[in-house]
Parts: sequence; structure tokens; C-alpha cells
Amino acid sequence: MTVSAWSWKRLARLAFIAEQFGYEYADLQMTSDNKFALFIVPDPSPEGRQRAAQNRAQYPDAGEGVALPPVVPDAIDLLKARMVVDSGSQYSDKLRTGILVFFLTMTAAAICFRLRADTDAVVIVGIVWAALMALLPVLLVYSRRYRAKYAAQLKAAGFTPVTDRNGRLRYVPPGGQLPGHGNPFAAGA
Repeated sequence: MTVSAWSWKRLARLAFIAEQFGYEYADLQMTSDNKFALFIVPDPSPEGRQRAAQNRAQYPDAGEGVALPPVVPDAIDLLKARMVVDSGSQYSDKLRTGILVFFLTMTAAAICFRLRADTDAVVIVGIVWAALMALLPVLLVYSRRYRAKYAAQLKAAGFTPVTDRNGRLRYVPPGGQLPGHGNPFAAGA
């Protein structure tokens, strides 16, 4: 499912509701068009199937949005933490830096072109570009700390750090595996 302009809280709530009806959160990634791709897979566990059957019986009109299971704030917070860590580990710091440098440089070039390369404009754009380049290390440190805060929250809740087959650091629930382990069509997963 691809969504845009959603907050972390809303994405976590969506995943939480899906988990109440037999699915589990698998991953969250940014797409090339700056949208989130939320991956939710069937939950093969007996607990997941039991929870789904119970909620389908108790909330038969959930598909129309009439009545939904109550939200558990702690579960939403943990899902949000997983999403922040998952989306943050999609790219390495080196690649993220390269993308930012490219984006800022192209933006500065476009502004210069738009202003007809007036000498004053070029100097001002150059100063702004240099200032933004100087902020890159600050942005990277902030990003690392932001992800580390949520990783610590997951560890405190008993989640285990694992490296997936793509080399990304992910966190799995206590006693669990990476989501999707019950998918018979995911050969090699």
C-alpha cells in the first residue's frame, strides 16, 4: 500500500488496525516519488488468527469503518518506533549524504538559472548553498540520534535487532521473526 502525506502516528494506527484483523506489519519504505510504501502481510501465528477471528466477529462492520477495535497507545508507539527505524535504515548515511548534496546542488543551480545568473544572485545562492552544506553533518547526527531513540525504545520493549537479507537492521518482536516468514510465496525470505 502506498500512501502520501501521512504522519507516523497515522501509519502506525493503520498497521495496528490491520494487525487486529489477521495481518502484521512487515516494513515501511520511501518510494522514489516521496511516498511511503507500507507493507502488511498475513499473520500466520495462531494468536494472529485467533485475534482476527475474534475481532471479525465482534466488529463485523469494520470494513465500512463503522466500528473498529479500540486503539492501544503503547502498541501504536511501538509500531511507530519500528516504522521510524525501518524507514531510516533504508539508505546508508553515505547514500543519504550523496542524495542531499545532489539535491541541494541541483536546487542551487536551478535558482541561479532562473535568476539569469546575475552576479549578486550567484553569490547569494552560493553562500546559502555553502551554509546548507555545512549543516549536512548536523542533519546526519540528528537523524542518527532520532533513530537511536526509537531503537532504544524497541530494545526496552524486548524487540531483537536482526539484519535482514538486504543488510538492513530491523527489529523483531519478542520471540518473533521478520514479518512475512509464513508467506509460502516468499521463496528465500
